[in-house]
Amino acid sequence: MTAIQTLKESDAVRALYNRLNWRLLPFLLACYMFAYLDRVNVGFAKLQMQSDLGFSDAAYGVGAGIFFIGYVLFELPSNLMLPKIGARKTFSRILVLWGLTSASMLFVRNVPMFYAMRFLLGIFEAGFAPGMIYYLSRWYGPTRMARAIAIVFLAGPLGGVVGGPLSAWLMSALSGVYGLAGWQWMFLVEGLPCIVLGVLTLFVLSNRPADARWLSADEKQLLETETGVSEAHNPSFKAVARDPRVYMLAFAYFSIIFPIYAISFWLPTLIKEQGVNDTLRLGWYVAIPYVAAGIGMYVAGRRSDRTGERRYHCAVPALVGAVLLVAAIFAQGNLIATLALLTAATATMWMAYTVFWAIPAEYIKGPAAAGGIALINTIGLSGGFWGPAAIGWARAATGNSHLALLVMAIMPVIACLLILANRQARNPARDTADLALRAESN
Repeated sequence: MTAIQTLKESDAVRALYNRLNWRLLPFLLACYMFAYLDRVNVGFAKLQMQSDLGFSDAAYGVGAGIFFIGYVLFELPSNLMLPKIGARKTFSRILVLWGLTSASMLFVRNVPMFYAMRFLLGIFEAGFAPGMIYYLSRWYGPTRMARAIAIVFLAGPLGGVVGGPLSAWLMSALSGVYGLAGWQWMFLVEGLPCIVLGVLTLFVLSNRPADARWLSADEKQLLETETGVSEAHNPSFKAVARDPRVYMLAFAYFSIIFPIYAISFWLPTLIKEQGVNDTLRLGWYVAIPYVAAGIGMYVAGRRSDRTGERRYHCAVPALVGAVLLVAAIFAQGNLIATLALLTAATATMWMAYTVFWAIPAEYIKGPAAAGGIALINTIGLSGGFWGPAAIGWARAATGNSHLALLVMAIMPVIACLLILANRQARNPARDTADLALRAESN
């Protein structure tokens, strides 16, 4: 192959992925942003809802986290069915049902109803995040996967950036309109867009490159070569379920998710305790950590793809996040110092989260990837229950956030150790090919 032919192929690959990026990533980001917002907006609702309905901190912590029990129970079945049903119908079903459920949170009147609605929300959203990772693995090769994940999963921080001010404004501006409290309006307004996105999914997404009418035959073949689906480690789901490395990854993910969702659900309360009593001002403060997280995610994903290194790009930010959470204990009472430390801790934890998902996406390929990624997510995402619940129990027992922050800090250390211990055998032939692709993509 001549240098001119190689250059033309490189230009063709870049042009194809530029088109692919604009076709898929903004839409998936919007869908996941509302998913994340509808999970965590209960953190803002707490500021009014808790006093209106008489919830304790412990009851709120359990209710916030019980979402993940429903999610975990239905996660694996949802993703095992995804390759058969297809991503379009799976994502559409998930978006419509969780949008209806989130909007229906306005009818909550007591603790049992709160628990039931959060549980249903988890059931209906089950499989969405790992389903998207599997979906991206059908379109993006190993040299581009972390960046694609980083862009889509920017939805988490973006949900914080948009959700903080938006939720605060809705709760303040619409309080009392038509006899509804501000928190009721917030759930309604932030839940309904998911239904629209669910319908649009049927028209915007293709299940896989082979089904995309907007791609030529050569482009479809190029994407198959880039993703390596036909040649990569392609085990059955039973083999994946017996793989010890999968469970190490799952418990590492648990230890990353634990502090991420603990912070997400309790951040408004932690900042309010520093003397911020104005709801709108609080909303803007809550957005700051997520701006930093979004920047960190993109930088971490891009650098990890460029170097081809995953473990240290995941483990080191997790460890730094643990140190920052411990430091935040000593900054209590100082708004600027607390906000700065929580901002940096949030950013580093999301950086670890982003690069983490490039590891199983490269390790497990083919139809088993949907089930394998779901298995990791099923075990790991239970940290989304234990994190908020543990913080609620710690605060109820001590009356402050010191023990809560310490508990949050322990988990990223465990994640760091598990990720560093999780080595994958090297494949020299594949490494040489990956280096060539990285040089081309950069």
